[in-house]
Amino acid sequence: MKLSSADVECLLKTVSRALRKNCMLTALQLYQDKDCFSSQCQKLSLGCSVLDDLLKGGIPLVGITELAGESSAGKTQIGLQLCLCVQYPYRYGGLESGAVYICTEDAFPSKRLQQLIAQQHKLRADVPPEIIQKIRFGNSIFVEHAADLDTFHNCITKRLSLLLTRGMVRLVVIDSIAALFRCEFGASDSVLKARYLQTFGAQLHGLSTRFRTPIMCINQVTDAVSESEAAQCSYSTADSRVSPALGITWANQLLMRLMVSRVPQPEPSPGAVSHHPASMRTLRVVFAPHLPPSFCCFTVKLEGVKGMK
Repeated sequence: MKLSSADVECLLKTVSRALRKNCMLTALQLYQDKDCFSSQCQKLSLGCSVLDDLLKGGIPLVGITELAGESSAGKTQIGLQLCLCVQYPYRYGGLESGAVYICTEDAFPSKRLQQLIAQQHKLRADVPPEIIQKIRFGNSIFVEHAADLDTFHNCITKRLSLLLTRGMVRLVVIDSIAALFRCEFGASDSVLKARYLQTFGAQLHGLSTRFRTPIMCINQVTDAVSESEAAQCSYSTADSRVSPALGITWANQLLMRLMVSRVPQPEPSPGAVSHHPASMRTLRVVFAPHLPPSFCCFTVKLEGVKGMK
């Protein structure tokens, strides 16, 4: 069927009016009619009611969420748990689809994943056992390895796009985004580095928006040392202050920034009984358009990540 430019313009206006209906809505109307904006209200659960309460339901479906923190703080544990949560039915906070896990430095922790799969009945007590048994968790997690920028670009523009187009996945976890830029650029390459960050950010945003797929980027941190401390060489790791890597250029690509930290607890006195885990972990909301700065404590157990009330 051949249409003139005038016919095409008329068709677009007609469809636009039919879909748009009311061109202006108040904030109260948006709040009261959430069903019409399910893509904005629906979240991907983290598999724990305490963590979900902190994030008002979970991870937004559209946009890039960063999870930053020091080594052994629990970043990969949360990423793996999300890869399982996304496979649950919608009524239990999932998206009934698979996940892509892109490793950029370390090998994929397959042994830990198998532990989490075997313990799902303990972590997800809110889900009937027969539903958990029906889900083939390991069959719907696609692992990619990208050790350099060219491989990563090929992965997200070709293989990842293909999986999303076929409806096989609804979650992307990148572990970690900083590793791709650690050795590729020197101190004099800041402009080129910023361009790459903006390009990758735009590509990931495009995929997330088009397929309503949350993008979870795990990031590393760098020490934040003041000028006075640097001059006196008095910086102490006991009072560690860190900031996410990649700077303001990458921060501008994010919808939400979360940070995890691990704070060792003091040793109990002899004979005393400790009611706290050996190390307390915290999940903190640094910024998000829909959340205030807040935090909660969590622990990493055999069955997964669980928030502490």
